[in-house]
Formats: sequence, structure tokens, C-alpha cells
Amino acid sequence: MGKFNKTGKREMPALNTSSLPDLIFTLLFFFMIVTTMREVTLKVQFTLPQGTELEKLEKKSLVTFIYVGEPTQEYRAKMGTESRIQLNDSYAEVGEVQDFIFQERASMSEGDAAKMTVSLKVDQKTKMGIVTDVKNALRKSYALKINYSATKPGEK
Repeated sequence: MGKFNKTGKREMPALNTSSLPDLIFTLLFFFMIVTTMREVTLKVQFTLPQGTELEKLEKKSLVTFIYVGEPTQEYRAKMGTESRIQLNDSYAEVGEVQDFIFQERASMSEGDAAKMTVSLKVDQKTKMGIVTDVKNALRKSYALKINYSATKPGEK
């Protein structure tokens, strides 16, 4: 039988860092694919009303935004000063809200479409008639989960 000898101390080998750049680029590539940037050019200006019972939205990918407010300075000459509806990057009329909701729902998977929430970002000075018209259009398109965006008291 052989005998095991302990002759001298063995040192731990140095960490091999040759594959570290590959790992970094793989992670970078993964996050570039997974992350989505949702940008909408706002054509309406709004000051959100203040609320007391506020909750944060959990899954923002399931949220579709409808903006209602006065046109920004650059669009006032063309669109006037009355409150307007903005869907994505364009102005819209109340009748176009249904088609917009159907398009948004069609772009989602079936499971996500059932959980879709419509968030209304409405200027605090907007007349209730426009908001009611938008809500009725949402009701006709079966978008029954509606969220009103607001700020905490003391925030802008």
C-alpha cells in the first residue's frame, strides 16, 4: 500500500480571470435585450391632482397610459387651449380611444391582456366631461381596470 506524505504547504492557485470579459459582455447583452425603454413625447401638459390613498403600480408593462390636458406651448396655435386627449405620440378624439385599447390589447399576450390596466394622467383643471367620455369609451372596449394617476401631497 502506498503512503500519503504531507511534504510542504500547498498554495491556492490564482483565480483565472481570462473568461471575465466574456461574462461581463454576456450580462450586458442580456440586460440590453430584457430592458425596454418606453418613451412617449408628451404633447399635453398636466399637473396631476393630489391624492391620499395612493398605491404604486406593480407591473408597469401591463399599464397603458392615456394623457388628458392642455396642449403644450408648441401645439397651442394649432390645437387651441382646450384640454385634449393624447394616445401614445398623437392627439386623439374620444372615438379613437376604443381602437387604441384594442390595438394595445392585441400587442400583449393573452394572459397579460386580461390583466391590462389603463392609467389616466389627467390635468387637475380638466373638465369632468372629457374624463367621463374617456371612461365611457374604455367601458365600451371592456377596459374596466382604470387607474387615476396622482401625486402625494407636497410633491410636484
